[in-house]
Amino acid sequence: MPPKKSKTDGEEKAKPLTTASSRVTRSMGRRTRSETQQNGAKAAGSASTPVKVASPKKAKRKKPAIETGKAKKGKKEDEAVEEVEKEAEEETEAEPEPEVEDPTKTKIVIEHCKQCNAFKTRAIQVKEGLEGAVTGCTVTLNPEKPRRGCFEIRKEGGETFISLLEMKRPFAPMKALDMEQVIEDIIKKIK
Repeated sequence: MPPKKSKTDGEEKAKPLTTASSRVTRSMGRRTRSETQQNGAKAAGSASTPVKVASPKKAKRKKPAIETGKAKKGKKEDEAVEEVEKEAEEETEAEPEPEVEDPTKTKIVIEHCKQCNAFKTRAIQVKEGLEGAVTGCTVTLNPEKPRRGCFEIRKEGGETFISLLEMKRPFAPMKALDMEQVIEDIIKKIK
């Protein structure tokens, strides 16, 4: 430490308080810039030894071999893995044939934009209403990528019940619809 400074005008200058963090850094062999500036040049008799300073970057942790898949597997584990893979292949080969489409069922497609939840809530409301009221009615929501600002209800491959296209915010034409009335009109047209 440097020698104490002399008193000036009868007042003693306050020493800077050392904090626990500064004590810890000094005990670990590191010094801050401010400490080296306060202490000035090193004493002539002291030997200069380089101090290894740890980098501030966090050291990357190695993942266990199990997570990376590089672990050595025993013969039993290899056999078990092969059996599971064979079973999975057999299941994919023996998949049931897709259901034969029943021509008597009515298929309705609801295309709604994903820009706002108002579209989705109305589409779900129509879907639940139609499936509950009409037996043998299948309603699908967005079988293909929907158009922007679109709310359309149509029979698959045929008649269109409602078609609101290229709506801009705040989607007034769609919000003005009475959804209960729309559901009733569609039910009448289906039957």
